[in-house]
Amino acid sequence: MLVRDPDGRALGRAFWSEHSQISLRRLTGDEQPVDASLFAARIDAAAALREQLYPGETLYRAVHGEADGLPGLVVDRYGDWLSVQFLVPGTERLRDQLVAQLAERFGCRGVVNRSDAGVRRLEGLPAERGVIHGELPAEVLVREGGLELGLDLLAGQKTGAFLDQRENHLAAGRYARGRALDCFSYAGGFALQMAGQADHVTALDVSAEACALIEANAARNGLGNLTAVCANAFDFLRAEVEAGSRYDTIVLDPPAFAKHKGARAAGLRGYKEINLRALQLLVPGGILITASCSYHVDEPSFGEMLAEAARDARRRVQVLERRGAARDHPVLLGMPESRYLKCWIVRVLD
Repeated sequence: MLVRDPDGRALGRAFWSEHSQISLRRLTGDEQPVDASLFAARIDAAAALREQLYPGETLYRAVHGEADGLPGLVVDRYGDWLSVQFLVPGTERLRDQLVAQLAERFGCRGVVNRSDAGVRRLEGLPAERGVIHGELPAEVLVREGGLELGLDLLAGQKTGAFLDQRENHLAAGRYARGRALDCFSYAGGFALQMAGQADHVTALDVSAEACALIEANAARNGLGNLTAVCANAFDFLRAEVEAGSRYDTIVLDPPAFAKHKGARAAGLRGYKEINLRALQLLVPGGILITASCSYHVDEPSFGEMLAEAARDARRRVQVLERRGAARDHPVLLGMPESRYLKCWIVRVLD
């Protein structure tokens, strides 16, 4: 729809949503027609950026919603397959057109609809999941940092994997040493990269399906020094502290503990608990790679939480890196929601 100011001057065109708290999502800043050519041009521009960032690679977020000028559209590329989310009524209405344009631009063998994110309920849309173009094998094989990973794009979390952490997975591999622990491991993105450097890696996840996936990916890459453990991370960390265990490298990559503003205080308590336990477990000189994907816990709050955890653990800690989502998840200036992921790498001094 065309949006005008109170004086009747055109401000641009936007998707309009009847049910959402975000009624308008900006598409243009003028009266430019919103037609198939506009969406094709923006898909092409988004694809060209990823090809520049990751030449020769085929594992990345191809379209990142508003940050690529395509609000309500998320597209992840897994080799010859695309996993797509249509998150607002505007992109849902254009689904057939967008699928055809994406398939043509990327030359993919199949497109998976992963429009099962909770945000669709806020838009008055039902959850949907299924193959909507071409074909999909039971397991899709991709490469990340020299390792081959098997993923289930239909049943896996998010669109099949956590691509926003992809560059952080590789960074963890560079820092890893000694005895390593990866909590909330899912498919083992951090654990598998660390196994190439660490003496031994324990990959922890509460899901039996995730642990089986980790084991399969470890075996596929000949990583005999990785063990998957199916357990609750809070209970496991507490028990390890009580047992006097020690680790050289720990990764904490939990799900969002604060999915809305009202959950922020409880979320911060959860983050502090796991970071406190991890800091208690690390040897002097040990590395903690700790993340939060909760937008409602901003970077200053995350830093304050970590400082409180360090004080309670009686550990001196230095910050080595403050990282975020991979470069294929660009941040749109003026839209802080597009910068949601925090990933800090810190070192215990003593």
